Amino acid sequence: MPTEQKAKTIEAAKDWYSRSKGVVFTDYRGLSVKEFQGLRKRLKAKGGEIHVIKNTLFRQAIGDDANNLMAEHGNGPTAVAFLFDNETSVTKELFDFATASKKMTIKGGLLDGKPFDTKQMEAFSKLPSKEILISQVIGTIVAPLTNLVGVVEALYADPIRVIGAVADKVAEGSPLPEPKAQESTPSSEAVPAAETDPASETAEPAAEEAPAEAPVAEADAPSESGE
Repeated sequence: MPTEQKAKTIEAAKDWYSRSKGVVFTDYRGLSVKEFQGLRKRLKAKGGEIHVIKNTLFRQAIGDDANNLMAEHGNGPTAVAFLFDNETSVTKELFDFATASKKMTIKGGLLDGKPFDTKQMEAFSKLPSKEILISQVIGTIVAPLTNLVGVVEALYADPIRVIGAVADKVAEGSPLPEPKAQESTPSSEAVPAAETDPASETAEPAAEEAPAEAPVAEADAPSESGE
């Protein structure tokens, strides 16, 4: 391969790697050109691309992340799948294709520059898609907020109705009702006529008999407070 062509391959791989969330390494030996092209179309529909890149050129393209590569990642001919969107869906498509064809194997991958072996990448492929995860997170956040709003509305519903009714009365010019505290204040009507009528002849005997009844009331008071 001419040096100029190698440089172009490295630049292209740099661009693909910089735009991807991760890569999956595959051993594509045994696949026909038609099968490989079919896989390429399937991955592109999911949000990924696959390219055959020499291991040495790929290492140059990813810079310092090459230090994180596992030995099996660069062992033998390698086709690199770049995960641009829907990372889990693209990875799952690779595993499904490898299982169905029995000609391609997954050698692991890099996600955000971190190395993953084959089993870890397979576990990653089984995670929910980004859209499902986002909807689950939003649902988890919204549900408690909805419940909280309902509780707050219930707590403040009655006071708000009362305040609104009073505001309507004031707007109409109607007098506000007197506070109930004034109605409970003892009035002069509660005082017996015998105590307030100086002209009454029966008032004096009643006042003289009061001390005789007082001890009985005092004797009952401790029993009530003790209970």
